[in-house]
Amino acid sequence: MNAQRLVRLLPSILQYLFLSIAAFLSVFPFIWMGISATNTNAHILEGKMSFGSAFFDNVNAFMAAVDLPLVLWNSAKIAIIGTAVTMLISSLAGYGFEMFKSKWRERIYALMLLTLMVPFAAIMIPLFMMMAKAKLIDTHIAIILPTIASAFIIFYFRQATKAFPTELRDAAKVDGLKEWQIFLYIYMPVMRSTYAAAFVIVFMANWNNYLWPLIVLQSNDTKTITLVVSSLASSYTPQFGTVMIGTIIATIPTIFVFFAMQRQFVQGMLGSVK
Repeated sequence: MNAQRLVRLLPSILQYLFLSIAAFLSVFPFIWMGISATNTNAHILEGKMSFGSAFFDNVNAFMAAVDLPLVLWNSAKIAIIGTAVTMLISSLAGYGFEMFKSKWRERIYALMLLTLMVPFAAIMIPLFMMMAKAKLIDTHIAIILPTIASAFIIFYFRQATKAFPTELRDAAKVDGLKEWQIFLYIYMPVMRSTYAAAFVIVFMANWNNYLWPLIVLQSNDTKTITLVVSSLASSYTPQFGTVMIGTIIATIPTIFVFFAMQRQFVQGMLGSVK
């Protein structure tokens, strides 16, 4: 009897075991980061896996090496403005692709999706030349502009718009609302879960953006937190405790955004329309 029960429970046991291992592997880098932030460089290189007493020394070293308010402001400005503009333009495009019919619609949409296959490395040099001719090198505008029309977010909004009740749009037209009013006062409130999920995705991408800012931003006054932490890690004699402090600070905003909008994110990814 016990053997039969064990056989029935075996799939659940294996499932929970696999999930526990996956969860530990996911959380372990954060645990190691927190432990390393409290240890000296020598202890980190030795592989010490217990908390130390050098936390405040590492914090002071990081604050002395980095203008923290400035780099956080630079990162926040790029992430917030870039996210807001990307969501507005991408949601307008997704709404338009789904609501307005044309014989060229699907061809243009398919062509846009093909751009997802083009790696950033292939357009990096032409994009840099464009920004140089526009005299936008070493400006935050050069970071924001290439991201405001995201093919993936447009695709995401169009797929979500398929669940949007067309009866609401038809009723609004009967009441005399114009298309921009329907989008602003009906579509956006109804699709708020989709906007929340898109916000999390785009904000994290903009906050963690590294390669393009590394190429475009050249002065210390314009650099973001990711570039500063990377420069500390790539110095001739990196102080890993200081680097871990910077990594923790750079991680906190994305963790806060995700957990603050976790419920809306899940609803948006599941296609919830209210």
